[in-house]
Amino acid sequence: MAFFSPKLGIDLGTTNVLVFLPGKGVVLNEPSVVAVSSETNKVLAIGAEAKKMIGRTPDSIIAYRPMKDGVIADYRVTEAMLRYFMRKALGKWNMFKPTVLVSVPAGVTSTEKRAVIEAAVKAGASDAFVVKEPILAAIGAGIPIQEPSGRMVADTGGGTIDVAVISLGGIVASTSVKVAGNALDRAIIDYAKKQYNLSIGDKTAEEIKITIGSAVPVAEELVMGVKGRDLVSGLPRTVEFKTNEIVQAINRELREMMNAIRKVLQETPPELASDIIDNGIILTGGTSQLRNMPELVFRRTGVEAKLATDAYYCVARGTGVALKHLDTYKKSILSKK
Repeated sequence: MAFFSPKLGIDLGTTNVLVFLPGKGVVLNEPSVVAVSSETNKVLAIGAEAKKMIGRTPDSIIAYRPMKDGVIADYRVTEAMLRYFMRKALGKWNMFKPTVLVSVPAGVTSTEKRAVIEAAVKAGASDAFVVKEPILAAIGAGIPIQEPSGRMVADTGGGTIDVAVISLGGIVASTSVKVAGNALDRAIIDYAKKQYNLSIGDKTAEEIKITIGSAVPVAEELVMGVKGRDLVSGLPRTVEFKTNEIVQAINRELREMMNAIRKVLQETPPELASDIIDNGIILTGGTSQLRNMPELVFRRTGVEAKLATDAYYCVARGTGVALKHLDTYKKSILSKK
């Protein structure tokens, strides 16, 4: 029967959606953006095509993200987005409904969980399961989660940072804080406004973060020319930004993210805490790739942190492994309706 029902793992993120097809790997990686006509309410574009429209649309078209802080903010549009990505990943000739495994933040409520399962089933899945992100991130990072040893994972995406201590296949202590990559972008936008009277968009802010950003001050700064609109004259202008300015701009948000890690460490039973000191904290997710992130975690917690291999793809890879060994993981990690 497995032959007839294809399996799909979906990392349903606030910023991007990654689809994993067992045997093929990550087959799709697109922004979780949808463009909708404000007049007819019709979905016009999804994914990469829709992201190009952000900040560039006429009044009649709205381009936005239907996922907010890792959970569904707009049910109808999320369903349309899931249907599009599932079809695209499986190919238009596929006749069978897939079994789908979707990632959700650690702090998700049962109602939010149910909304994800229902959206996946309505989008064309024969069966849908949800698994908490830190578990999938740990599996994807190659951590043996079934062992009786404490492992700590901090998965930082666009909408949330999910931190968890895992032992014997389950979560012992966890938290999910709605401060992550998107909050860093917003902080950079605010800094440009206050410091230089310069108005920049989300896309530019993200580029600044990736190109010259860092989690801690550096001795050799990188420099980037940033184009935006002068708020006084209303005309286009270019300003030079340096790395340590960005560190200063995102300092408050980074502190909140570090507090999430500290909170989980403080709630961890002593035996597992000693395991974590030995094993270190594993960092996964797109935002964990910010320069010097492991160094900041070490400074704030005293525990060594390591960036997982291919940190961005850990959750998506984890969905693939969990799908492959569905029976093994069913008891400990899967939540169905």
